[in-house]
Amino acid sequence: MHGITFANPGFLFLLLIVPALAVWYFYRRKVNPAVLQVSSVRGFRKDYVQWRHYLYNGLYVARLLSITLLILALARPQTSLSRQSVNVEGIDLVIALDISGSMLAQDFRPNRIEAAKDIAMEFIDGRPNDRIGLVIFSGESFTQCPITTDHAVLKNLFQEIKSGMIEDGTAIGDGLALAISRLKDSKAVSKVIILLTDGVSNMGSVDPLSAAEIGKLFGIRIYTVGIGTIGYAPYPVQTPFGIQMQQMKVDIDEPRLIKISQMTDGKYFRALNNTKLREIYKEIDKMEKTRIDVTEFRKKKEEFLPLILIAFILLALEGFVRYFILKTIP
Repeated sequence: MHGITFANPGFLFLLLIVPALAVWYFYRRKVNPAVLQVSSVRGFRKDYVQWRHYLYNGLYVARLLSITLLILALARPQTSLSRQSVNVEGIDLVIALDISGSMLAQDFRPNRIEAAKDIAMEFIDGRPNDRIGLVIFSGESFTQCPITTDHAVLKNLFQEIKSGMIEDGTAIGDGLALAISRLKDSKAVSKVIILLTDGVSNMGSVDPLSAAEIGKLFGIRIYTVGIGTIGYAPYPVQTPFGIQMQQMKVDIDEPRLIKISQMTDGKYFRALNNTKLREIYKEIDKMEKTRIDVTEFRKKKEEFLPLILIAFILLALEGFVRYFILKTIP
């Protein structure tokens, strides 16, 4: 939320009336030559006169405050949720995340998919000016979030990811192709895909290298990340006795991932644990930035009603005190 603005600022010049009325009021009381003859001065004791004097002057202060509030209401104060067209430093980036069943392996903490989500969201927090999108894939691919600068929405959609959302398998080519389709029309000079997978492509209609070739034509740089320790990793398996951990061989198609990154002037990384994955994101974070246009919108909220309400309460209070407590003759 941004600061207060006024839709009709010209009315603010009427505020000059308020100090003029204050000067006129106190000058008039000072020069008032009225004389009153009384038989006793008991009613003019200091403690008796003082509170009535202050209360009477306070009524005029309340009236001036009411006038001030009404003038401000005429100027129509507004608060705004402001989004506007700006140029910022950043890149257009899509994270393509493998959510196949093997991502439940627990060589990462608590498992591969949760570690990938948490560390990716840390990366997003460090890139406030980037437009970032999210594609998930296993046996098929799905756009979880188009590229956006609304990182709060992006992170919420990240948190909703879980294995089993879509058909199981590893369709790296389909996931990569979908990520490319989200970036191909981007006007940013720097367009990047971060592809995270822990397996070998065994499903899908698009060959990963063919997808990489398309990405190269659109000037998209692809960073590939193989997730998984060397050798074997504990994997939860459903058995008649409940879920038990079994050691399963980690099989990542590193040669193909290396080839994809080389074809697009990117780089391949191997993440063996949470710490290494975090270091990989930090290295990617050092990529060059370019200027992108972000179109934002503005939503305004009128704030004059509370001012009018307070002004009328003050006027009503002034009338009550004047005619019922001080018993002033109209």
